[in-house]
Amino acid sequence: MCWIWTASGDWGVVAVAQDFRRVADQVAAEIAAGRLRPGDRLPTQRAFARSRRIANSTAIRVYGELVRRGLAVGEVGRGTFVRAAPPSPGHALAEEPAATGEPAATGSPTARPTVNLELNYPVAEGQSQLMAQSLAGLLRPDVLEAATRPAAADGTPEAREAAASLLARGGWRPDAGQLLFAGNGRQAIAGAIASFVRPGGRLGVEALTYPLVKAVAERLGVSLVAIAADGDGLCPEALYAAHRSAPLSAVYVQPTLHNPTSVTMSEERRAELAEACAHLDIGAVEDTTWAFLAAEAPAPLAAHAPARTVLVDSLSKRLAPGLTTGFLVAPTDRTGLLADAVRSGAWTAARFNLEAATRWITDGTVATVTAAKRADTAARHRLVQRHLGGFRIRTDPRAYYCWWELPAPWRTDTFVAAAAARGIAITPGQAFAVPPHTAADAVRIGLASPPREVLSYALETLAELAAQGPPGGP
Repeated sequence: MCWIWTASGDWGVVAVAQDFRRVADQVAAEIAAGRLRPGDRLPTQRAFARSRRIANSTAIRVYGELVRRGLAVGEVGRGTFVRAAPPSPGHALAEEPAATGEPAATGSPTARPTVNLELNYPVAEGQSQLMAQSLAGLLRPDVLEAATRPAAADGTPEAREAAASLLARGGWRPDAGQLLFAGNGRQAIAGAIASFVRPGGRLGVEALTYPLVKAVAERLGVSLVAIAADGDGLCPEALYAAHRSAPLSAVYVQPTLHNPTSVTMSEERRAELAEACAHLDIGAVEDTTWAFLAAEAPAPLAAHAPARTVLVDSLSKRLAPGLTTGFLVAPTDRTGLLADAVRSGAWTAARFNLEAATRWITDGTVATVTAAKRADTAARHRLVQRHLGGFRIRTDPRAYYCWWELPAPWRTDTFVAAAAARGIAITPGQAFAVPPHTAADAVRIGLASPPREVLSYALETLAELAAQGPPGGP
């Protein structure tokens, strides 16, 4: 790297920019030449930095530049992949076909739209206008002054009451004094795990679990232990067996609309799991981020095991990922410990976000958007049934995702790569698997992000691909 230093440092900045863009150009050339193919996983940023003899910070900027150019896509916990059908100069990026609701022409690979069925962020029609109306009063100078002050982990009395009403379900309502807040749901999960499990400790999770939990556990120095599940969710007997092999500190579960299988635990299974946690004297982290879609779901695990369950939720799926707040319902005698964990991780929510969330909850914005998204899931599942009804699909018509066990002789890696070549990004099942458990040849299909017309196109394309079989046979 060539540095030309001035008093202002301007030339140094230019040198850095030229360096990371030069490396990004090299990777782009490898993609164009076919040495890197659609669907190929790129090295970790650290490994990439070593192989190119550049700084880690430069590698981060290179990957960011590849994403900005539309040449790569990535998701926390999975990695970065060569994007399906990179856009040619002047050609619309992936988001643009989705915005129009019309698939692009399919005459050539570069003309196909890139449909991202990995990221899964539902947005209801008109929700931005509703949210903007709620924020109008927040922009008054006197109100804004209060909203820009620091916030503690327990937020404000108004925020606690609003969150308690939002999270109430199945005859259960948390006490407002149990509410704590994080910047988002991911931070809420990290804070909850950190409050239960010390570095080096063991956390039980469903054998297929949310990929972010795998990343959080690695950062916290926590070992994940795969617990078997059946058609009713995590099996208490398997939890006992895992604890006998080496003590667990806690278990992380998604009892309602489990991601990726969409399983919802029965009332009886929740009670059995609560009893197991009490018998083993371990805590539970209950993730209800997607539970808002299931209006008639049973009461949460926290209702059965209030003294040892931390319930986590957020506004990211209810509203939007960029304007979110994370919620934690803490057992009464663990509120202080959990608040310390949230503060120590710098995961507390911003006061402005708390004030916005409180307004969106109390004025009915969240309820209106939630109702729209529940109707939207039903419409999207009609598309799933139309195009994928003949395959082995595990899902729930209330969920924004489905688990597809691929027909033989397809293997997950070859199917993901073949889908990428058709311009469709899907998540390999192994991204959810916790070692030593391995996922069968399966993929998760996210249904939320593209407009329905584009989703229909993508599902039809995937069905045709699955029926054709892999290139060259088994």
